[in-house]
Amino acid sequence: MIRHMVMWRLHDQAQGADKAANLAKAKDVLLSCAQVVPGIRTFEVATATPGMDCTHDLVLHMLVDDAHVLAAYQKHPQHQAIKPFMQAVVLERCCMDFTL
Repeated sequence: MIRHMVMWRLHDQAQGADKAANLAKAKDVLLSCAQVVPGIRTFEVATATPGMDCTHDLVLHMLVDDAHVLAAYQKHPQHQAIKPFMQAVVLERCCMDFTL
């Protein structure tokens, strides 16, 4: 099993919208990829809790069967389709994959 975690900080303004609107849209577009390939066991997307000391605005947590599933997810057309929006609204991205 591989755990795939990605965290993003978003711009205050991007794509003609404020951070709150872009966070909501980013969460929705990420969730649209939750079942694009077999072998995704966990797919969670969350935004930071207001009032808490957070360093990022949005997080994706995935648990997949193996590296082949993760690679298939990365290459899937639906995942590729959300990248332009994410790249436009994201200020910073951090990612970590590790084997369980």
